[in-house]
Amino acid sequence: MIIFNSVTKTFPSGHTALCDVSFRIKPGEFVFLLGPSGSGKTTVLRLIIRETTPTQGSILVAEHDLQDLPNREIPLLRRQIGSAFQDFKLLPDKSAFENVALALDILGKPTHQIDHSALALLQRVGLHDKINLFPSQLSGGEIQRVAIARALATDPVLLFADEPTGNLDIDTAEQIVSLLRHINQEGTTVIMATHDQNLANHFGYRQIHLHEGKLIKDVHPESSSTKKSSKKKTK
Repeated sequence: MIIFNSVTKTFPSGHTALCDVSFRIKPGEFVFLLGPSGSGKTTVLRLIIRETTPTQGSILVAEHDLQDLPNREIPLLRRQIGSAFQDFKLLPDKSAFENVALALDILGKPTHQIDHSALALLQRVGLHDKINLFPSQLSGGEIQRVAIARALATDPVLLFADEPTGNLDIDTAEQIVSLLRHINQEGTTVIMATHDQNLANHFGYRQIHLHEGKLIKDVHPESSSTKKSSKKKTK
């Protein structure tokens, strides 16, 4: 699904956000991308969606070599990648339904399909009874669920959640990760960027650790001592 091969990203300011980072993520994996603010997590996302390009190294995403990808094919790549962010980026003057419907409208879906798909996506994230509420009327966890529903509008093969639990209490955060886990079990590759080590440990998935732009640790589930206890907690 994703291959980073000795990727370095240095911005014009001289700041090196990633330094010689290499990893592979298989189709259907759930991966926590861990590190403090400024460690390079968001830069990984920006590289994956070809918002920026590496200074050195190569990146393959869903069989696309991003170095050689023509600009005209970037929108197609991005349709295969759903993104949900900590700051949600929902339109405050539109309801949950309208926020999701707008994403479908931008994709050029016909009106009858938009109505059906928007409702189905909100049902998928457990908000069937909140479709007409505005962001100001929703809790933080519910807003994040709308953002995830919108990210799923393109039926992506990869979902990148960038600090989706950063502003949530622990119980709500675990509910959001459980939702992402369910989406992953349906076949979508999920990458969740977070600084919350305890939350990642609770679920026992693979962890890729970044620090100051360097990959310092890649912990696979089979080597994680938390896997067994995590499964017991989440049954």
